[in-house]
Amino acid sequence: MIILNITYIPTVFSKIFSDAFNFKAIFGSIAGSSMMYGIKRGLYSNEAGIGSAPNAAASADVSHPVKQGLVQMLSVFIDTLLICTATAFMCLSSGVEPTEELSGAPYVQEALSTFLGRYGYHFIVFSLVLFAFTTLIGNLFYVDTNLAYINGKVPSKKFMVCYRILAAVIILFGTVQEANLAWNISDLLMGIMAIINLPTILILGKKAIDCLKDYEKQKSSGKNPVFHYKDIGITEELDFWK
Repeated sequence: MIILNITYIPTVFSKIFSDAFNFKAIFGSIAGSSMMYGIKRGLYSNEAGIGSAPNAAASADVSHPVKQGLVQMLSVFIDTLLICTATAFMCLSSGVEPTEELSGAPYVQEALSTFLGRYGYHFIVFSLVLFAFTTLIGNLFYVDTNLAYINGKVPSKKFMVCYRILAAVIILFGTVQEANLAWNISDLLMGIMAIINLPTILILGKKAIDCLKDYEKQKSSGKNPVFHYKDIGITEELDFWK
């Protein structure tokens, strides 16, 4: 769709930069609020810095943690910079102007319909359903693994059934609430996760750098990097990365 509307690309860039460097927006604090809004919504796409993505990354079977770390870094680029930017270009190059009534998913549907017709509406609905479903499955997996870690073993079947019923009730509750309430609750919880996780990242930063140096050292010597925690000065006995 972007290729078909390639003639609109200069106009798209002009609109992006004119809005970004609009002095009225800057001095009216609109730029700051837009940036904050973008950061908050961006977290839903890449989960950078809030400590949830490592739950999925840790399940990968790799010989060195830096390998998976590099994949996670790339995923942030693909999710946010590539996919989100492509979506923005697709919408802006469609010729459809967003309004107060036509925003969010309906705006994307309207933009895509200029290329796919009525199928554009169905495609976005299908994509949103698939995204919501896979997100729920992913987050329930996070909870399962964390409950097993906190408990020291997989909780009893009765406990897991009760937890899953409670999770289903919470999900159902969210579906019947106003969108603003759901977003506000999610933003609050995301903020709490970031406040807890960011200091932890700083504390563990040196170990992460040591891991990277160990990876680069093995890579430069022509080896397939294999990680042993004692190689970076970890003296505590661990049950992994031996």
